[in-house]
Amino acid sequence: MSDISKNASEASLEEQESKHAQVQADVDNASQTGDAGESFRSVSQEQDSHVSTATSIILPGQQKTRTNPLSLDWAFGMNSTLPVFCLQDDERLVILYVCAHIAVVYDHTANTQHLLQGHCSPISCVCVSEDRRWLVTADRGQDSLVIVWDTYTGIPVRTLFDCHPEGGTVALALSHDSKHLVMVGTGEVQQRLCVWDWTSESESPLCMTELPDAFGTQRHILFHPNDNTQLLSTSESRVLFHQMEGTALRHSAPEISDKTFNKAVGAFSQSVFHSGGAQAFSATALGNVLIWAPKAGAAGGYAALKLVPLQDNAITVLTQMDSYIVTGDSKGHVKFYGSSLKLLSHYSDMNLDCISSLSFGTKEPSGALGHPQDCTLAAKPFPIRNLVVSTDTAVVVHVTSEGGRVQTLLREHADSLQAVACHPHHPIVAMGSNSGILKLWDYEQKQLVCSRLFQKDPRIQCLTYDPHGVHLAVGFAGGGVCVLHGCSLHSEEMDSLPYCTHSITHMAFSHDSLYLATADEGRAVTLFRLCCEEKEEQRWSYQGRHHSHYLPIQELLFGEQLDTGLPRLLSLGQDRRLVEYDLQGSGGDRLVVLSAERVEQSGVPTCMCWYPPLTTESFLLTTSHLYKMKLYNSTTKMCRKTLLGPCFGSPLRKMMLLPKNSEGDPSARYMAYITTDQVGLQILPLDGNPHRCSAQLCHSTGVSSMAVSHEGRYAFTAGGTDRTAFCWEISLSALEAAAALGGKDLEPFYSLLEGGRDGELFREMEDYFYYSQLRSQGLDSMEARQVSTHIPLAQVPFVMRALGFYPTEQELEDMQNEVKFSRYAETGQYVTQVDLPEFIRLFVNHRPAQGLQLHQLQWAFSVLGESHAATGHTHITRDTLLELLQARGEHMTEEELAECFSSLLGVSPEGGRLEWGRTSCQDADALLEKDIPEEISLETFVKGILGFPLSNPEASLASTNASSLTPARDTSAPPT
Repeated sequence: MSDISKNASEASLEEQESKHAQVQADVDNASQTGDAGESFRSVSQEQDSHVSTATSIILPGQQKTRTNPLSLDWAFGMNSTLPVFCLQDDERLVILYVCAHIAVVYDHTANTQHLLQGHCSPISCVCVSEDRRWLVTADRGQDSLVIVWDTYTGIPVRTLFDCHPEGGTVALALSHDSKHLVMVGTGEVQQRLCVWDWTSESESPLCMTELPDAFGTQRHILFHPNDNTQLLSTSESRVLFHQMEGTALRHSAPEISDKTFNKAVGAFSQSVFHSGGAQAFSATALGNVLIWAPKAGAAGGYAALKLVPLQDNAITVLTQMDSYIVTGDSKGHVKFYGSSLKLLSHYSDMNLDCISSLSFGTKEPSGALGHPQDCTLAAKPFPIRNLVVSTDTAVVVHVTSEGGRVQTLLREHADSLQAVACHPHHPIVAMGSNSGILKLWDYEQKQLVCSRLFQKDPRIQCLTYDPHGVHLAVGFAGGGVCVLHGCSLHSEEMDSLPYCTHSITHMAFSHDSLYLATADEGRAVTLFRLCCEEKEEQRWSYQGRHHSHYLPIQELLFGEQLDTGLPRLLSLGQDRRLVEYDLQGSGGDRLVVLSAERVEQSGVPTCMCWYPPLTTESFLLTTSHLYKMKLYNSTTKMCRKTLLGPCFGSPLRKMMLLPKNSEGDPSARYMAYITTDQVGLQILPLDGNPHRCSAQLCHSTGVSSMAVSHEGRYAFTAGGTDRTAFCWEISLSALEAAAALGGKDLEPFYSLLEGGRDGELFREMEDYFYYSQLRSQGLDSMEARQVSTHIPLAQVPFVMRALGFYPTEQELEDMQNEVKFSRYAETGQYVTQVDLPEFIRLFVNHRPAQGLQLHQLQWAFSVLGESHAATGHTHITRDTLLELLQARGEHMTEEELAECFSSLLGVSPEGGRLEWGRTSCQDADALLEKDIPEEISLETFVKGILGFPLSNPEASLASTNASSLTPARDTSAPPT
């Protein structure tokens, strides 16, 4: 099933490559001249290219027709460790920043975003050309990319693959003519530096060199302003000067220590060329600036000239603006220096934290009127460009030189963004982070409604609205719960409900808003009730708390009792227990458990929700880590249906029903879900058809939470550690169109069989299906056979095993109950027969989604076995294995064991091959002792007993890699 995700990635890649083809002719012409910008602008107007004709930022507007089920509409948050660039500041103020794996072009004047999507891993570094025309983004991780964008149109013009396959890119820069691009790898193996002519068709860099580990990890690099063959890079311990000589790249690394100038130098932060390369400056964490001067007679060589103690605070940013040296420091100050490092002006009253980047506007100052005075005795006007400043705490401000006005452009979350929730009646989304900031956004107007800062227990873990939208509950990592007004964030009577010391993981309100329940990392459920006494305001009263699970709680939800309409509360844990609580019988510091049922045998539950009323029965829908979805009768807790769930790289972690709206099929319902790093949609009712669901990457480092808007038009995801949240516009018509392309009736299920409709597995299925009819009528009978399109329900297990799927007794019971009660609610009668189409659906939905994995057997041996003292390999003794099979799980008798092992090993007490059910087990003990070794290793168990060949014969059984195991079917033997 991972092929679905793979095909989606390939489709996205093909779409991006088609965009590249549109402007590739422009790139070819650009390589013929030294100035990439002039080359692109000189392209013949006969070419139908937006890039060649664009002269300013003309980003396309929002698309009216959505072709994808989920389209990214807005990005909240930013990566405060990467620089923010000012792209335009004349008629419009346009900035660029990074949000997880997305580059955002934000027009502050129009309050619009254009999202540059192309990376599948977090963007690790970014740079722009001197004229702000070209943007380069790079990521780190598997299948790392470097993409060159045209900022005027938002079109990717070049993609470089696997420039640093060892871990991605950590620093990059464009030359002043924008033709050359330098990249520095992460250095996870050994740091490499590559220089590319990105305007050419070459798939190889112009030159490349490996940097010794002794130089430290170079994290900042730039070109010489007048010579593309010289570069300057900086690590915390060393500054390197690089010189290109043809295809070779050599470097000099002057060693600097505290003894060089007899004073502490400090860790280097950034470096810059100055005065046309006549000097170079390097800033340090102690506020010093090291001055470099070219060596006489040494091309590209520099020597340390002087260490200047420039300021008391750590210099975090060092850059050049026109003829000035500009610094940003850890106290939020920006200072301007002349070429002799004389202080000329400063911004010290912006009330900012540690500065992470400085970017100056493209418009040159006109005249001296209105500009601040410099710091000299003459107090002359100091006309400078407008400035965009970003800080480590995710604040971005715009400083205008005329008038010195400071305007806040962005104030985002500075720590993990864990929680998101939508108002049930208004276009408001709440977002909370570990920095203690809680924000309410109007997602239609894209405006901040209000915010609140929590300082006592700042780490917000989860949020939830009550069904009426009056209350917003906030759960904290310290165990506190705060109930706020849903639209103003004002506190209720008490600031916090302090009845737990463990981090809150789940919260839920009852349908009548009278109950609030929480689950925490202590594996306990806590219940509160809204009480209203006479002449007193409403207050939340603590009812009780119960440690109902011994493993983490996966889901907590309220429902309604079918007969009385009263609220009911359920929790689901990794311990496979579904617990229901007696709300009416609880109170007085006591939460009463009404029932506890085990809902899974092999799978670990991951999430749960109420199934919509598409049938006459009321169901609970659960998912497991085995990519299975199960429907349980909400009253009897009987498993009524097992289905193949979405398979997009990781199991589902959360599900939410979409409210009904006018889009989509009126007879269907829809569900949104998240996996580890993806967000998706599912069409209901469920049937196991893989084409009725879709998913796409939302947060490459992991998604922490999800919410759905009250009208069902948007889904919101929080990215946790990437400090971002995304708003996704939902198109149900696109989802239905994609499902229709998968085919009708059984066509989607045929594609899930090896070989499809014409494959060997389907032919075997037909043969076994009809053979089972003969078997049910007696193999030794000489009477005329009655062949039909159905087989008895009792024959289903035998056909499943003959096809290589060996369900447990519990799975067989669930399978038979699924068929037996499939029409009972409508007709009141049991189903006792299965036709071939229904059998195919059963087989596809019930068999393991990923087959048997070697790492599963390795884990079982590590838990049940013991390590050999001499070799260190894990083994299980024969007596231990037989005892486990007879006393644990689904117990087997000694006769059943002997019969199974005889069948697996292909022997019988009388010699020859065993025929199932035709042998006596009187000599069972002797048979088991004779043919099963006293010590069983993993290799012996897999190859010798189970007879499973490895899909990769070269793989070692001692390896921890997950190699698939496939049973060898005996196609000539009847079903057993």
